[in-house]
Amino acid sequence: MEQVVLLLLDIYNYLIIAYVLMSWVPNARDSYIGELLGKLVEPYLSIFRKIIPPLGMIDISPIVAFVALRFIRIGVVQVLSYF
Repeated sequence: MEQVVLLLLDIYNYLIIAYVLMSWVPNARDSYIGELLGKLVEPYLSIFRKIIPPLGMIDISPIVAFVALRFIRIGVVQVLSYF
């Protein structure tokens, strides 16, 4: 069970990376894959965008989202280790 949850968290981490990299390619987010990734990742990133405004043209919310996801991963490991 623990391995499945950790795998899902890793996959979500890779989805965030792919979504961030797509922002560097013009019109990539307008494609089917870009829209799908947006629907999966934007709700999570929007939490951090409300708290942390962009610094000029740089959006650091994905970095904070990665750190938060790491803390969530550690918490999940600790909770699931009791079962």
